[in-house]
Amino acid sequence: MQVEYKRKSQIFSVGTENLLGTFEPNPFPLAGNPFEAITQACKQPSRGVQLDAFLEGAKTVLVIVNDATRPTPTSEMLQALLPVLAKHGIGSQSGLTILIATGAHRGAKDQEFSQILGSLEPSLRNCCISHDARDKESLVYLGTTRNQTPIILNKLLFNSDRIIVTGSVEPHYFAGFTGGRKAFLPGIAGYDTIVANHKLALSPKAHSLALEGNPVHEDMMDALNLIKVPIFSLMAILDSEQKIAAMTAGNIQEAFFEAVKIAKQIFCVSIPEQADVVVSVAKFPMDINLYQSQKAIDNGALAVKDGGTLILVSSCREGLGDETFAKLLSQSSSPDDALLKISAEYKLGYHKAAKMAAVAKRIKLEALTELEDSHLSDLFITPVHDLQKAIDQALDEAKKRGISEPKVLVLPDGCVTVPEI
Repeated sequence: MQVEYKRKSQIFSVGTENLLGTFEPNPFPLAGNPFEAITQACKQPSRGVQLDAFLEGAKTVLVIVNDATRPTPTSEMLQALLPVLAKHGIGSQSGLTILIATGAHRGAKDQEFSQILGSLEPSLRNCCISHDARDKESLVYLGTTRNQTPIILNKLLFNSDRIIVTGSVEPHYFAGFTGGRKAFLPGIAGYDTIVANHKLALSPKAHSLALEGNPVHEDMMDALNLIKVPIFSLMAILDSEQKIAAMTAGNIQEAFFEAVKIAKQIFCVSIPEQADVVVSVAKFPMDINLYQSQKAIDNGALAVKDGGTLILVSSCREGLGDETFAKLLSQSSSPDDALLKISAEYKLGYHKAAKMAAVAKRIKLEALTELEDSHLSDLFITPVHDLQKAIDQALDEAKKRGISEPKVLVLPDGCVTVPEI
């Protein structure tokens, strides 16, 4: 068997008597030629007017795109959008602004602009900028949500005649799903807004697939209602190979919920039972750091029996990704101690620590990464350097607990595969 690690194959073997199965996103017929699929979605939106009609009379357009941590086919989307924009006299030199929705993450690095814009980088780089959640001069306060979260968003929203939101929809471990409304919150929100919203992730109602009653999702929907500039949404649903399975477009809410239905068909995977050992992989680009790779931990944990072992496979090529959650965990004597500290005081990133601590209470966490061993150990994660040895040892430990034929389950794309019994 093999899984992806550092964009190469990591090979290991599991006896047939121990292998419960390998589970990936479900097969789904591809949408065909990406350009044609995106163009068709713009011409036949889920609800609302076509993109061409949407742009009538517009002089300035803001296009919101994902940052480099997402596998969204942004360059393909832009290639389909540009001819329609040009028809209305809008381009990189005349009225077009592309805003990278970084949330509270750092701005795009030079090499990441080419990852985001693809072959269009030379012509679009001059009108493409990164959102900065801490730059108060670039933000504006709009009001509050039902959960009393202050909504502070990028001013560029209100310097444009039209807004086009691009993104991709897949399960998200506390927002329910990515995409749609998430482009605004946390995508181009102020730091205080993101902190207040992410604190709601501590709620037991904030988990993968959950929308109804999820306070994090409620905040995002309430933020939409405060934006009066016309919005056109273009959402991709990708398959396990990060190819376009479907596109939805038009009204941002309708396009989002239509995409959610398709995403469930692809990413919600039935498993026969929980396993004693689960190997969960964070594939590129989600392997950028532990902060992003944690999604593979959260999803993988759903498939692990109490007391079992979860092995994360992720290069974490840029380190931890956020010092706040790591510092909290490293200064805690146990997962329970970490959860007590989080309940006493919340900081941005603590929701990540809370999710990891909750998992570490129930099962053993191990990880094959490029991180220093001491960094992992501080986070209640046992570092491993040989995947085969880690699996064999986990099986031996299960046998010592009295399990005669312990089972191994593999999630080759753990960040987006949601196991359901």
